[in-house]
Amino acid sequence: MRFAIDERDAALAEAAAEVLAKQAGAEQIRAGWPGGRAESVDAVWRTLAGVGVTGALVPENAEGNGLGLGLDENALPPLMETLGRSGLPVPAAEVVAVAAPLLAAAGAPQLPAVLRGSALLTVSLTPDAPVPFAARADLIAVPHGDGLRLYTRDEVETDPVDSVDGSRWLARVRVPAGGGLLLAEGPAELAVAYRRGVLATAALLLGLAGRMLELTVAHVRERHQFSVPVGSFQAVKHALADVELAVRFARPAVLAAGWAQAAGDPETAVRTSMAKVLASEAARKAARTAIQCHGAMGYTTEYDLHLYAKRAWALAADWGGPTEHRESIARRLGLAGAADIGSEGAAT
Repeated sequence: MRFAIDERDAALAEAAAEVLAKQAGAEQIRAGWPGGRAESVDAVWRTLAGVGVTGALVPENAEGNGLGLGLDENALPPLMETLGRSGLPVPAAEVVAVAAPLLAAAGAPQLPAVLRGSALLTVSLTPDAPVPFAARADLIAVPHGDGLRLYTRDEVETDPVDSVDGSRWLARVRVPAGGGLLLAEGPAELAVAYRRGVLATAALLLGLAGRMLELTVAHVRERHQFSVPVGSFQAVKHALADVELAVRFARPAVLAAGWAQAAGDPETAVRTSMAKVLASEAARKAARTAIQCHGAMGYTTEYDLHLYAKRAWALAADWGGPTEHRESIARRLGLAGAADIGSEGAAT
């Protein structure tokens, strides 16, 4: 099967790329960490919202100042890969893929502010788990009872949690016994939302892997040892080629997952899990190889490479790590005992 990116989907990704090229660099990523100027990150997010990023999956006729684009899940891979490549610390998967469509379906009055980027929203579908960006989000959606409910910051209590990627602003969230706006309920609705989050995160990981590979190729071309570029060494060439292959193998799986979700394919769950496994492994391989190829510089946490590597490590474990998704695939295919083959560790 061949997958081609639709013209509208490609146009949105290109518009986002133009914004990111002008406004998002290592300085903005560092600003998203505790102690930085998070408002500069929020400014970029509002600009991205202005070109339609936040409303990608929101119906065009939804209330939201005309920012709904009415696209389907096929738009997520190219858009999220673009956002991932930038490393910008924003809740892209949480807003674009999961929360915004649910807000639109529920007729939530908060939708216009979310689509404009003036209200920062985050979501988690895993009960009792730390919620990314909950330590500074204005709106937080978490499971409660048999559904997903939306709360304002002053309705919940948050306890910050350390993460390998400090720009994720993780926090545990305690919600009141009552209240909150119901966004989704029942296994079917929650499964659709969860798969969208998995797909978007897989695409973000592809972008991060590609960015780390770019940084490393540029470094080994410039770095010399024994009067020749480090990149001329066969071991370095092979290591970077392995990363490139991992990314190229993962990308079609991510595109296939987007198609399956949009088409309602019966194998959507398997395709989505496979995309997350391959993208997570590609990003982890990219981070490991990039650090090794940078030598001593690569192990310096202040170096820009770590901004992307730490985000990749965190996202590889988010929305289900490779082991969890392998187990899901194994159950669906009736392959008991095969789920742990090739699995790796996780980070939060």
